Amino acid sequence: MPELERIAELENNAAACRSRRIEVQTRVSDLTEDQQQAENEVEQVRARRDRNSQRMTSGAVTNPKDLEGLQHEMTALDRRISTLEDNELEVMDALEQAENQLADVDGELETINSELDELRGTRDAKLAELDAQADTERQERTRLAETVPDELMTLYERLRGQYGVGAASLRRKQCQGCRLEINDADLSEIAGSPADDVVRCPECNRILVRTDESGL
Repeated sequence: MPELERIAELENNAAACRSRRIEVQTRVSDLTEDQQQAENEVEQVRARRDRNSQRMTSGAVTNPKDLEGLQHEMTALDRRISTLEDNELEVMDALEQAENQLADVDGELETINSELDELRGTRDAKLAELDAQADTERQERTRLAETVPDELMTLYERLRGQYGVGAASLRRKQCQGCRLEINDADLSEIAGSPADDVVRCPECNRILVRTDESGL
């Protein structure tokens, strides 16, 4: 059943895809935390700059030296904000790329699962058909077994338990059980046996079934 090989291949692909998704999802989670932390840092620095700006414009600070100190700190805070915003943009860009990768992995996994569902449905339908055929064959075997003499059926079952196959066809001078070609002397003996005689393969001892293709 070709579906079985494809199902096994897709299941391996799905497992690899799920493993890759965990890695990408972890990166998305880490970058989301990094972005939130970057935003918080920017807000904290901005809040301090705004407080300093309000102090300068409100007239609460009148000492020239203190005003000069606030001005220097405002300049430093502006530079810090610019650096933090650049870092935040880098994190946002990396997060966007990771989210796109996650979307790609999810799409790939969805495609795999869709094909798997279809193949499994086909497999199950074929297996159900094979089960029905097997039931029919078992019923036919039971019917035929009732027409076979007990002694022959006992021999057949013993050989089947020993070799897995109790009877094999003789085709083109070859036993289809052991796949060995029978020599001319044994073939002559088999050919001379009555049609209702039970003949055995001289190589593997299985019961031989003679047909028009036996080459006798």
